[in-house]
Amino acid sequence: SSSMASVCGATLALMSAGVPITNPVAGISVGLVKEDDRWVLLTDIIGDEDHFGDMDFKIAGTQRGITGIQLDLKIRGISAEIIRATMAQSREARIQILRKMLTAIPRPKSEISPYAPRLLRTKIDPDKIGALIGPGGKNIRHIQETTGTVVEVEDDGTVLVAGTNAEWTQKAMDMIEACTANVQVGKIYDGRVTSITDFGAFVEILPGRDGLVHISELSDGFISRVEDICQVGDEMKVLVIGVDDHDRVKLSRRRALAELGIEDELATAAVGEPEEGGGSGGRRHRGDRGGDRGDRGDRGRGGRGGRGGRSRRN
Repeated sequence: SSSMASVCGATLALMSAGVPITNPVAGISVGLVKEDDRWVLLTDIIGDEDHFGDMDFKIAGTQRGITGIQLDLKIRGISAEIIRATMAQSREARIQILRKMLTAIPRPKSEISPYAPRLLRTKIDPDKIGALIGPGGKNIRHIQETTGTVVEVEDDGTVLVAGTNAEWTQKAMDMIEACTANVQVGKIYDGRVTSITDFGAFVEILPGRDGLVHISELSDGFISRVEDICQVGDEMKVLVIGVDDHDRVKLSRRRALAELGIEDELATAAVGEPEEGGGSGGRRHRGDRGGDRGDRGDRGRGGRGGRGGRSRRN
């Protein structure tokens, strides 16, 4: 029976795909040839037996019981005895088929093929739906075009993501969570520099959400210009150090690197530059000149009588 073969094949396909079914299902078709009071049951009938026979009794089930039946008769009816015999004979055949199936695939696979279609579901705060969709659908369209998935958002915050493979479907889910996530103080983010000012750099840590890294939080070394540390488009690890009453995010690059145990090579370079006479090095050299002024001051005080007189009164 092709229909019962389909039952067996569907079970194997589900198990191969990793669907966690509790018990495999097999099916068998039992036929009947009856003349007067004499009758014979035929297991797993083929075309001619179905055509010339008197019954096609399809029975599907697990090793624990029956899950579905279908009965086609060409005679007026069958007795309870025939029904009981059919059930017993079909069970024996079904158990034998299940043994063969479990030999091929003992249990559902723990992992689905990475190329198998995926349908993922998540729930977001309904107040975040606007942030996910974006102005004119910009954000959700970007997610779909980037990952090749289909994203549907329901009014209660349920989000469905359909994709053709695991990697890109999960990527879409990550982008959705990033769009709707709340900024967490004390968390380190992988951000991207979006703009630079004289007093710091703005870094995007979540889609559509950025914060300011003040110039003093860029590096432990002396920084004369923000551009010495970063440029627009650069990736940067930042630590959220606060969110003010106006929901403005304050970030720190130097604290993020310190917490991660990463050496700030730019800080080392920044400290070394002044010794070579560049940037802030002029300040240190002015300190040296201050010593020279002291020597000149000693020479000058002898020629400035007013100051010298005050000194003598002391």
